[in-house]
Amino acid sequence: MRMLTGAETTARMVAELAHAGRFAELERLFAAPLRKLIDAEAVRAAWTGAIAERGPVTGIGEPATERAGPGPARVSVPVTGEGGGLAVVVAVDADGLLHDLRLTALTPPWEPPPYADPAAFGERDVMIGDGPLAVPGTLSLPHGPGPRPGVVLLSGAGPFDRDATSGANKPLKDLAWGLATRGVAVARFDKATHVHAAAELTMTGEYVPYATAAVRLLRDEPGVDPDRVFVLGHSMGGKVAPRVAEAEPAVAGMVIMAGDTQPMHEAAVRVVRHLASLDPGPDMDAAVETITRQAEAVADPALSPSAPAQSLLFGLPAPYWLELRGYDPVATAAALERPMLILQGGRDYQVTVEHDLAGWRAGLGHRPDVTIRVFDADDHLFFPGTGPSTPAGYEPAQHVDPAVVADVAAWIGG
Repeated sequence: MRMLTGAETTARMVAELAHAGRFAELERLFAAPLRKLIDAEAVRAAWTGAIAERGPVTGIGEPATERAGPGPARVSVPVTGEGGGLAVVVAVDADGLLHDLRLTALTPPWEPPPYADPAAFGERDVMIGDGPLAVPGTLSLPHGPGPRPGVVLLSGAGPFDRDATSGANKPLKDLAWGLATRGVAVARFDKATHVHAAAELTMTGEYVPYATAAVRLLRDEPGVDPDRVFVLGHSMGGKVAPRVAEAEPAVAGMVIMAGDTQPMHEAAVRVVRHLASLDPGPDMDAAVETITRQAEAVADPALSPSAPAQSLLFGLPAPYWLELRGYDPVATAAALERPMLILQGGRDYQVTVEHDLAGWRAGLGHRPDVTIRVFDADDHLFFPGTGPSTPAGYEPAQHVDPAVVADVAAWIGG
């Protein structure tokens, strides 16, 4: 049996404490930033719900370090139930304190989409940004001589890795491999909030320095045309793409996929009400009440930068919301003389044709250098399907619509 690292020993103890119902003891392991976001009862509720879906625990497996190096180590511990498994994922610092704690479904290995040919390109790991908050990333570089265009991928809101991993799916990896197969050099990177769990950053802070650094890295890459490096953002990554282009004049243009224009606190209320209509009951009624109350706190003109994050949506700090309230992605994009491709899924209930694409159309639809397309069968992740989209629809292993990948490649190449 191999020797566990200190972080792995702590991670296994977290899983065992949760299994034993000793959540107060577990909370004592929280570092101060994590205490601001969750408490013992929040962990109890999440654990109880996850176990209820999978049946009684039958085993706790060996912890595995997903990421080591400077800052908290990220460790995953598999937990097996009678009806399925989950992973306890923690970020542990050198003192054995937790900076992040998540419960995720155990998923099968990702398989490349049919439109990706791994023989057509190679990949190289890189570091993006400078200083203690630098993050790891990957360059996907087509084989053969250039010059070729390049694109930097930006994931949506939340502490996503470079692939935007969600359960069994990796939509940004789908895009990266699909585009690299078609001759486009691609850079993608872990978000700072994924690597540095304790970092408290605004939207600009978690995207712009890294995106601009990645653009410059691609422009310096042999075989890449420095005048044809684009930015592609999904969801909040699409919202922030104009700010990236504003900060980095070398950006040749933008691809905005499901970029939201409705204020996020308003969209949160709309989305939770929609979900409550699909699954009515006391729990959803309580969720609507909580989200509505927190959204009102975000919208309050008197919101103070020192307001407690626990009283605001998604546990995000007040400075995050204050910056976001003052940002207009459409106006920012309209002030830029850069070509844009704006894509929207017709089945998307999170970012919608009615509430969000309407903003892009109103502000940019008249411009000949702006192309807007709707993929009627696609959901928020641009997974094709039928019928109303639901959260459960994201769970099965699937891939980004091949028509979307082909359109993006053709637009960038053109």
